[in-house]
Amino acid sequence: MPKGYWVVRVSVHNQERYPDYLAAAKPAFEKYGANFIVRGGSFDEMEGTSRDRNVVVEFKDLATAKACYQSPEYQAAKAIRQKYSEADFIIIEG
Repeated sequence: MPKGYWVVRVSVHNQERYPDYLAAAKPAFEKYGANFIVRGGSFDEMEGTSRDRNVVVEFKDLATAKACYQSPEYQAAKAIRQKYSEADFIIIEG
């Protein structure tokens, strides 16, 4: 069965408070077995536009990736993330 992935590009507007999101999201990540493949790091913008931070999170399958995003735990964390950052967020099968 193909894995499921979150592919997220983030521009953080409040570096001091962004860790609040990460702490709030941790229970959802643990519950759904999130595996961070890419978490920040340097990059080269080859085409199009970019954001400050790129994240790729792997899940055992697409259904699990969606369930994590839709979970009450992650939705609470998402509300915090949206206060301190702007993101492009997709869930994809791979």
